[in-house]
Amino acid sequence: MPESNSIVATGTAEQGETSFKRSMTLFDGVMLVSGVMIGSGIFLTSAEISRTVGGAGWMMLVWVIGGFMTIVGAMSYGELSALYPRAGGQYVFLREAYNPLIGFLYGWAYFVVIECGTIAAVAVAFAKYLAFIVPGLSENHYLLSIGNFHISVAQIVAILLIVLLSFINTKGINKGRLIQGIFTVAKILALALLIIFGIGALRSGVLSANWADAWKGFHYSAIRTGSASVTFTQAISSHGVELIGLIGVAMVGSLFSSDAWNSVTMIASEVKNPKRNVAKSLFFGTSLVTVIYILCNFIYIAVLPMHDIAFAPADRVAASASFYIFGEIGAIIIAAIIMISTFGCNNGLILSGARVYYTMAEDKLFFRKTARLNKHGVPEHGIWMQCIWASLLCLSGTYSDLLNYIIFVVLIFYILSIAGIYILRKKYPDAERTYKAPGYPILPAIYILLAVIICISLLVYRPLYTWPGLILVIIGIPLYYILMKKKKSGIV
Repeated sequence: MPESNSIVATGTAEQGETSFKRSMTLFDGVMLVSGVMIGSGIFLTSAEISRTVGGAGWMMLVWVIGGFMTIVGAMSYGELSALYPRAGGQYVFLREAYNPLIGFLYGWAYFVVIECGTIAAVAVAFAKYLAFIVPGLSENHYLLSIGNFHISVAQIVAILLIVLLSFINTKGINKGRLIQGIFTVAKILALALLIIFGIGALRSGVLSANWADAWKGFHYSAIRTGSASVTFTQAISSHGVELIGLIGVAMVGSLFSSDAWNSVTMIASEVKNPKRNVAKSLFFGTSLVTVIYILCNFIYIAVLPMHDIAFAPADRVAASASFYIFGEIGAIIIAAIIMISTFGCNNGLILSGARVYYTMAEDKLFFRKTARLNKHGVPEHGIWMQCIWASLLCLSGTYSDLLNYIIFVVLIFYILSIAGIYILRKKYPDAERTYKAPGYPILPAIYILLAVIICISLLVYRPLYTWPGLILVIIGIPLYYILMKKKKSGIV
């Protein structure tokens, strides 16, 4: 494939041992988007958000803004996916809007941390909640200890989950989409029941008290920058830039509880009528999850005092709320829901991830074998390579730190991708666009503005979330030129 692809050439079927099979329907696409978005974040991140902003009103506002950004981002990607309806998704968008280097840097970060790190983190979350039901599988039970290095039973369970789902997804897209549909429907129904029973168990006194101080901040929520410390209450009273900055920091939890919605763009070559169905999957999937997330947070503030949300044991806000709704069995119910949720989430991540490596390998920017499809029409080598690296991250125990570090970079790539709409409209004004970003040019610009504010907030208030991720991406620059040199010499 040439480094710069003509827009006329997009949408063609890639050829290997066989070709990608267009098996994914609109329903499958919606299930993929919804399934990868709903992992463990909605059950945990409200604690950190409330510790940052305090009042129930601010907490709900953070989730509403996060939902708005997610839907606008997804609708913007709809135009990009209609323009490039093929495997690789965001990697292809960045390569075509800018240059192969930008695309490679995304693909590099995607493999090293964004995708494999998320797969590891979600698998470990599954194992932790399984251990809640089966204590013998706890992370406190070690199979091997060498100094400070430990391998626990929970880590092995996490790896086995990754291997199982990887194996299933090597057997064809139909196996993966079947599991995705079943587990996504199950988790949505489970969350719907949690919301319905939560409304029935609503504690009017708690809800009234939370909304009475809805726009007040906690005195004990402090964000440090250097030697300075700013509480949300001080930020509100001063009406300064600190208020925007602290909301920006709090936004990280809501945005990344909704992340991975772009997974359906990675498998566009396997979607029926991709120029329309990918965009529709993005819109319906993100809208559905946004509504569920806002309702879940309403239930939290309807049954728990804000202090209990902020300081829920191990940040397990959903478990604390479930205790009030269902009694002693509530914790087991939440553990089961999270296991269903994380199982389905990881299936979607594993299903979609290897398609990025496939397209990179086509461009001779990844391991050659990952550009081959097996007899079932899936990139098996890429799936197993992803499996091995995610499993090693499970053993390393560093994946959670890596994910924190990469958050800033993920946002930058989202900004670049959505800005790519403006670039591609200028580069290819006459290209057929079966779907256009709604509200263009205003809504995509609003997304970019909000994302830039969040990035600046992280630079000021969470610097450790910024420069490590940037360093990781920068490491990819010399690697790219080494690969390009080998490509030109015919070695790869």
